[in-house]
Amino acid sequence: MYHRWISSILLLFLSIVLTACTTATTQQPQVQITTNSQQFPQESVTRIVTLSSLSTDIIYNLDQTKLVGITGSKLFNDDPRLNDIPRVSEGQTPPNLEKIVALKPDLVIGAEGFSTQPIQRLQQLGITTLLTQVNTWESLEELTKKLAQFIDADPQPLLNRYQSFLPNKLTQSPSTLVLVSRQPILAPNKNSWAGDLLTKFQAKNVAAELQGQSPVGGYVTLSAEKVLEANPEVIIVVNPPQGGSETAVLDSFKKEPFWQQLQATKNNRVYMFDYYGLVNPGSINAIEKACQQLKRDLLMMK
Repeated sequence: MYHRWISSILLLFLSIVLTACTTATTQQPQVQITTNSQQFPQESVTRIVTLSSLSTDIIYNLDQTKLVGITGSKLFNDDPRLNDIPRVSEGQTPPNLEKIVALKPDLVIGAEGFSTQPIQRLQQLGITTLLTQVNTWESLEELTKKLAQFIDADPQPLLNRYQSFLPNKLTQSPSTLVLVSRQPILAPNKNSWAGDLLTKFQAKNVAAELQGQSPVGGYVTLSAEKVLEANPEVIIVVNPPQGGSETAVLDSFKKEPFWQQLQATKNNRVYMFDYYGLVNPGSINAIEKACQQLKRDLLMMK
């Protein structure tokens, strides 16, 4: 069953906020402003609709009074803070443009890729929009500063919180391989949110410098031979975004002939991580959880 979700996860990767460049160069923080007039309003923004879970969480933490509509996301299903804010979409479905227009926003924030088409439609209707792309830690900080500027808020408390997620003292971590799917074997290189996060923990990402023909920017497909050649000390297996049994995910990888030959499996250093936080930033809490796991699994068990 595990391999069946790869087609859907490829689509998600292509459309989510971590859309990454496939070149080998280091990415720069990117926050792209797109408006119908090419000029952002000079006055402070007061009515915001968010089409990504990460921008929703950032705006809420900066100034919750500015949110008048948000995307539907499983990350917020059990979050009582957001219960009273109208949803303009459900899950990965396209946002309802009529609902957005009815909310009379002076800014709609979307994610490059997944939100590009609805953002273009909203521009045609004369609504100011913002497309964001977060695939590095620095781009997360830059986005936070930009959004704070738009709503006349202080970003520093949130930036300080981000900093608290990272290790205080960096030492070289074990060689690490992140596996986001089995068929094909897909792993992040350095041009992805996951790859950049591993760098922040000085983990030796064995796929960092690899390039390939994967349809997913920032990710490469690996052969069984390449995995054996890398022979990582640590393996991180990503649970699919729709959830499921961690046991089933691991059992799927155990079917690979190379699995038991790796030093990570021999030394019982295989760890399960959630898709949100490690692969897709998702939300501030998801990022914090991923960082806590990386501290525990990479830094404290060497």
